[in-house]
Amino acid sequence: MTQETKAANKEQVQQALQDPTKKRKAEDEIEIDLEKPVPLSKKQKRLLRRGKVTIEELDAKYNLDPSSVEEYKRESNEVAQESTGLGEEEEKTDSKKKEKGYGVWIGNLSFDTSKEDISRFLVAKTRELEESDQISENAILRVHMPLAQNDGKKIKNKGFCYVDFKTVEQMESAVSLSESQLNGRNLLIKNSKNFEGRPDKDDLVANSKNPPSRILFIGNLSFDTSDDLLRKHFQHCGQIIKVRMATFQDSGKCKGFAFIDFKNEQGATNALRDKSCRKIAGRSIRMEYGEDRSKRQVKKKPQLSSSSAEKPFDLPNQIHTNSSPNSEQKEPTRKHSTKKPMNSDHRPKSSVALASAQRASSAIVPPQGKKVTFD
Repeated sequence: MTQETKAANKEQVQQALQDPTKKRKAEDEIEIDLEKPVPLSKKQKRLLRRGKVTIEELDAKYNLDPSSVEEYKRESNEVAQESTGLGEEEEKTDSKKKEKGYGVWIGNLSFDTSKEDISRFLVAKTRELEESDQISENAILRVHMPLAQNDGKKIKNKGFCYVDFKTVEQMESAVSLSESQLNGRNLLIKNSKNFEGRPDKDDLVANSKNPPSRILFIGNLSFDTSDDLLRKHFQHCGQIIKVRMATFQDSGKCKGFAFIDFKNEQGATNALRDKSCRKIAGRSIRMEYGEDRSKRQVKKKPQLSSSSAEKPFDLPNQIHTNSSPNSEQKEPTRKHSTKKPMNSDHRPKSSVALASAQRASSAIVPPQGKKVTFD
């Protein structure tokens, strides 16, 4: 290749690089300088953020570009400043939460009640009280009302809300308004830190849907659970009469639930109260009382009395036409109607006519008649 052709090729390559719309050809030669510094890649930045490598190690291995290293340091400083700013904001919000120590829980709200309705209700009801017990709009620090998600329809509340006040006296005056009416509902107001009346999640006896019985239902079992494993797991709760486990017909493995029949109700109650029984082979199970079919009461049909059996139905007064008591009473006879349903043209319906028509036989019938031949 002569020098002239090399110079021409270089000019073509430079023109192709300058024009981004022009597609490169396979014949275009691109020169790459391997000694130039390399910018930081996304993977290298990720490793630096995680602390798995250092900039010195990457620089010694890949000859990093100093401008990309400075850019990475600037980005990391900005992220650190943002995190510190968020931390200060969180501290401020925590301090605000500590100030909101006097709150009430308001329940049994109508679903159309708004925050403004709650504020107006509290201000109007406490207007006649003493100044220290009165609730003004400035005394209400926060009204937190969770809203229900109903796929873009009209937004409604969930039936309860939380209201925070500045002083304890204002909170107590709000609690005293319990059973007052708002939007047609009697409100239930109590201290937000008072958890009385709420069901205990750990009390399986109270949370059971069925009444107490000697049957224990167990769910969320592993497919490898066996009858012997259940007997050993619950044998300390009481005497076990039977273990009824639902199994698959083809493999014989557990379907995931079973019933244990104890001798008395105390055995099933002990199993529900014992926290060591709530896991089998490291797997959390679900337990509750099962339905005891032996205590099921079958409703019997009411038996007819002798008088009602003899006279199944009362006869109308029009039937008793005889005046003398000694005269024999003739029983009424029911007359079956022989009228056939008719069409508008006073003809019997086709379905009725075909019902009484003679059906043709499907058997082979011998021929009848005379055979005629022609000469």
